[in-house]
Amino acid sequence: MVAAIAGTDAELWAQLEALPKHLKGEIIDGQLYVQPRPRPRHARGIGYLGHYLGGAFDYDEDGPGGWWIVPEPGIELPRAPEVSPDLAGWRRENLPELPPPGEPFRTVPNWACEVLSPSNALYDQKTKAPFYASVGVPWLWLVDTRSRMIEVRRWSDGKWIVEGVFSEEREARMPPFEAIAVPLHRLWV
Repeated sequence: MVAAIAGTDAELWAQLEALPKHLKGEIIDGQLYVQPRPRPRHARGIGYLGHYLGGAFDYDEDGPGGWWIVPEPGIELPRAPEVSPDLAGWRRENLPELPPPGEPFRTVPNWACEVLSPSNALYDQKTKAPFYASVGVPWLWLVDTRSRMIEVRRWSDGKWIVEGVFSEEREARMPPFEAIAVPLHRLWV
């Protein structure tokens, strides 16, 4: 369950820093949202997609490249002094280099990915998805490891457009990463 606490940015930041290690917090629109750290299937989903996409688009020289792919990045945006998607990606043409050590990202990601779990699914869909839209994140993936489904959304003309729902495929080419096929069957372990 995600708990919401209201306050000033300074009050909320102090509460965020005081959270125990087993909790994660984000500050969006004057509210501190607190939730447990990812559990095994959730964490594995983040790790698998981060490894697979990060390898092809970020780390590997023989992949398509052109992106920074980062798990649970600290991002500071308007109305959100701390927001952290499960995974986020920036096209290198929009963010030529990573922020200096110790600094948050201050550029809107080109892609965000949230892995849904019983404790955060409503929060990710009702709070974070509208927030991402409001700050201009063009692509959002919602990954449900329980239902074995990835919903790919694109922000266009003031609404999220579902570009595809992927589940039964052994592998899938999903925007904005169509240059590679992601082996979904390995994600659903």
